[in-house]
Amino acid sequence: MDTVTMEIYGDYACPYVYNAAVWLDRVKREYGDGLQITWKSFSLEQLNNREGPDYKVWEQEDIAAPRSLLSLVVGEAARGQDTAAFERFHLGLLMARHGGRWRIALNDLGAILDIAGEVGLDIELLKQAVEDPATVAQVGRDHTEAVEQHGVFGTPTFVFEVGGAAYLKTFIPPEAESLAFFENFAGMTASSAYFGELKRPQPPWPKGAI
Repeated sequence: MDTVTMEIYGDYACPYVYNAAVWLDRVKREYGDGLQITWKSFSLEQLNNREGPDYKVWEQEDIAAPRSLLSLVVGEAARGQDTAAFERFHLGLLMARHGGRWRIALNDLGAILDIAGEVGLDIELLKQAVEDPATVAQVGRDHTEAVEQHGVFGTPTFVFEVGGAAYLKTFIPPEAESLAFFENFAGMTASSAYFGELKRPQPPWPKGAI
């Protein structure tokens, strides 16, 4: 398999980011180090805010006041600590939000840190990073980069190293089909500049998908 390198912009509040993360976790078991993913922050609260163009969610005094900003900040802090532990944290937090009957509050620092501790992150270092204004600012840089450089309008958006970018709204494919679905998706969107948009009529989608 050829190495595939990509960035993915996401928000922990988005169920389609959860679907993509579960799917890609399966794909990575097949690719191993041949699949390199960098998750980046994209704030849906910023995108959907009604405060006007000058409002920046990452500039608010209390980062726990918005519904999901805190989770993005902790994610940035975790990403800077340990790559493998971050990947476990990233999937664990998404599962705690979307994967069961209990939905973790994405502005509950204690609950989020519990997940971080379970996956082996250093909690004290994590707290220090969360309180560092530079970590919050990184969320803003990621979001701004997404909009200005890649035209991101929703999550998850995949940006391939070879130049292609695509927003993908998907349910979790069957495990036996996960690898083929990924290779078809990457093959179509990674470098095909002529490809603009593919969207199923709604309804009937998602009939037959879930």
